[in-house]
Amino acid sequence: MTDNETHTLPNHIDSRAWLWVPTLYFAEGVPYFIVNNVSVMMLTRMGVPNGVMALYTSLLYLPWVIKPLWSPFVDIIRTKRWWVLAMQVLLTAAFVGMTLTLPHPPAETIGAGATGIGLFRGMLILFWLSAFAGATHDIAADGYYMLALDTRSQSFYVGVRSLFYRLSSIFGQGVLIWLAGRWEEQTGDIPAAWQRTLLCASLLFAALTVWHLLTLPRKEQPAATEQRRATDILRDFGETFVSFFRKDGILLALCFMLLYRLPEAFLVKMLNPFFVGSVEHGGLGLSTADVGWLYGVLGVAGLTAGGLLGGFYASRYGLRRSLIPMVLAITLPDAVYLWMSLAQPAQTGWVAAAITFEQFGYGFGFTAYMLYLMHFSRGERQTSHYALCTGFMALGMMLPGMAAGYIQEALGYTSFFWLVIACCALSIAVTILLRKRLKTKAANGPGTDLEQT
Repeated sequence: MTDNETHTLPNHIDSRAWLWVPTLYFAEGVPYFIVNNVSVMMLTRMGVPNGVMALYTSLLYLPWVIKPLWSPFVDIIRTKRWWVLAMQVLLTAAFVGMTLTLPHPPAETIGAGATGIGLFRGMLILFWLSAFAGATHDIAADGYYMLALDTRSQSFYVGVRSLFYRLSSIFGQGVLIWLAGRWEEQTGDIPAAWQRTLLCASLLFAALTVWHLLTLPRKEQPAATEQRRATDILRDFGETFVSFFRKDGILLALCFMLLYRLPEAFLVKMLNPFFVGSVEHGGLGLSTADVGWLYGVLGVAGLTAGGLLGGFYASRYGLRRSLIPMVLAITLPDAVYLWMSLAQPAQTGWVAAAITFEQFGYGFGFTAYMLYLMHFSRGERQTSHYALCTGFMALGMMLPGMAAGYIQEALGYTSFFWLVIACCALSIAVTILLRKRLKTKAANGPGTDLEQT
């Protein structure tokens, strides 16, 4: 093989997709992380109490919970390309609207942590709009990817799309929050700093929208799916819903979907307030920029490394034998937050190590969760059943998050983290029950997918 040949893509790979696959999946992740992560830090830094902050930001998960309800209509109304571009235009407009409607409460109110959520009524409406547009964009982008590329090209680019989705996580949880923190320090004006941050996000998303208008190939939907009636879609969804709840072992499966990540569901809304909260009130007293770097960059790096190792481990040992190591990996490292609440380490190096360790464990343990969703969805209507599983996955994060802030306000950070540790026992218990069921199932049938995934 010549040197030129080693640098040439195989002739069955669509090389033009390099123009749009990376940016499309970067654009898919940005709205999710702005809606579900940036909103938490922004409201916290603007002085909104933890209880109402966690409640309202958790409700923003809802579109990802219920998106299977309208995903069939994306298949029959216009083209996937149209939906992708329309949602990107809508998201750009929403981000611009957030920039213009961001309230400027007095510094004294922010410092006292007494900013009323009512000031953010307009912004919350725009966050809701962004959430629904982002969930719809997910549906359309994934559908377009499968329509625009043949099977071999899809396989070739799957790692690329995963990489750029992860980079969007670093951008949303890391870069944007770091920028906001730097501007907070430079200007001393928290609302103005976040206004600049949202402006940067809106300009970037506008650029992505123009780029995709120019680079996304025109791929029309297959004629066979164009004329399905709404009544047919609703009837098909009803049959899918009923068949899902008639699947063997559905009750244990739902318990697993809702409880496996229960500790994380409580934690995720309280970590940013804990990081930036004053030492006197039980927090760590970190700056916003510190959190952007430590949690948004180092934490995501640990998460990614854990996910890669988890995939290798599961491919070697199979789903059933991976469950116990992985549930321990996703739960036990949560103890680092209890330790930090007790020790309140002044050196950021200890905080960085703790966050990276916990996120590595989460990435490793999350592998078993996703593999089980795929395993449970197998059979007739596999794609639709998997969509319902991901809806329950989002529901499992939304419901605990809604109460997390009020619980933390009542207990304080240390007692709240003790509660999280107690929740780990529920995650481990439901996983043990599931493993026993899978072992019995494997003994009574072929079950090869349980041993190797």
